[in-house]
Amino acid sequence: MRLFDIFWTMLWFFMFIIWIWLLISIFSDIFRSEMSGWAKAGWTVFIVFLPFLGVLIYLIVNGGKMQERALAQAAKIEQAQRAYIQEAAGVSTAEELAKLAELKDKGVISQEEFERQKAKLLA
Repeated sequence: MRLFDIFWTMLWFFMFIIWIWLLISIFSDIFRSEMSGWAKAGWTVFIVFLPFLGVLIYLIVNGGKMQERALAQAAKIEQAQRAYIQEAAGVSTAEELAKLAELKDKGVISQEEFERQKAKLLA
């Protein structure tokens, strides 16, 4: 019977960790979204006072948009990071394109790879 109790304790512990992760994800999505301040406050109160129902309803209503906002945020961060690295390295986009063209002319990279890298640089 002791092993069974350990199993249930571990199961509840992991469920608690998943619940905390879910709450953090939802709260970060609430404040990342373009809702009005009142809507954000309403969702926050709803989730705090009726946690299970609030989380389920939020996921049903805004679940699809959560991923879109997360991907947009990640792209924005990547673009800012890329700009910072290029600025810190002192390399301009034109210089990078020239290097890519040189590599393509030498046959080091293919035309497809050149186009892919060019699209990344110009994005």
